[in-house]
Amino acid sequence: MFEIQPELTTDAVIGAGRVALVFEYDGAAYHGWQYQKSGIPSVEGVLQKAVAKVADHPVELVCAGRTDAGVHASYQVVHFDTPSVRSLRSWVMGINTALPGSVSVHWAGSVVEDFHARFSAVYRRYRYIIYNHPVRPGIMRSQVSWNYRPLDELAMNRAAQALIGEHDFSSFRAAGCQSRTPNRNLHRIGVTRHGDYVVLDVQANAFLHHMVRNIAGALMSVGSGQRPERWIHDILCQRNRTLAGVTAPPHGLYLVDVGYPVAFGVPPGQAGPGFARPWFSQ
Repeated sequence: MFEIQPELTTDAVIGAGRVALVFEYDGAAYHGWQYQKSGIPSVEGVLQKAVAKVADHPVELVCAGRTDAGVHASYQVVHFDTPSVRSLRSWVMGINTALPGSVSVHWAGSVVEDFHARFSAVYRRYRYIIYNHPVRPGIMRSQVSWNYRPLDELAMNRAAQALIGEHDFSSFRAAGCQSRTPNRNLHRIGVTRHGDYVVLDVQANAFLHHMVRNIAGALMSVGSGQRPERWIHDILCQRNRTLAGVTAPPHGLYLVDVGYPVAFGVPPGQAGPGFARPWFSQ
């Protein structure tokens, strides 16, 4: 979530060019971001339909980062081109009226023609939230991952530091990943505990398919004492996905921030998800 600037009551006119949206969604009911020709529910599918209704013409959406089935976003960005002109309130409230309750747009704004939701982004940030308790969760079962083994978050955090920097992340890349290169620049990573919740917070220039979930799965093996801290460094160097353990479930994963140069005018996010925000200063 973030402050909307300007306020929804403004008379600001948006459109007749490239428009960006910032929004959030609960991914539990969707087969990921990408539109599915089979009709299986996707975030792109429902948002595209809602935007087209307000714009009064078909639209093509380009997002900052595709998320998998069951993965959430507290801060996601798309752009689209339109000849239509609407007020800020008409775009935001009109789109939300046409959306299911699990998806909500918080900001809309005109952006320059060379703004690109994906390629203009300088970083993406994810959080993976683990409910670390002997008994499985009930109420939040689709919003958090669950690990019944006691986790040593300090050991996980120490082990994770081996991943910082520019590396070949083949060991944490899904077999079906379509990226042309396995190299990514991981800016920062940390693991902290907040009561029964252990949170992995990671930021990079971009991520490979399943990269965060594979890192989370490997770090949980360290946290539970099944693997030594050095193991994370070793498997990174071996560049072999079969050595890195299981892929963590999607439920606890959130896209929480996407960074752009200030000149584009996209409002900065306050990294979520909402229920976790009080745990963090930024």
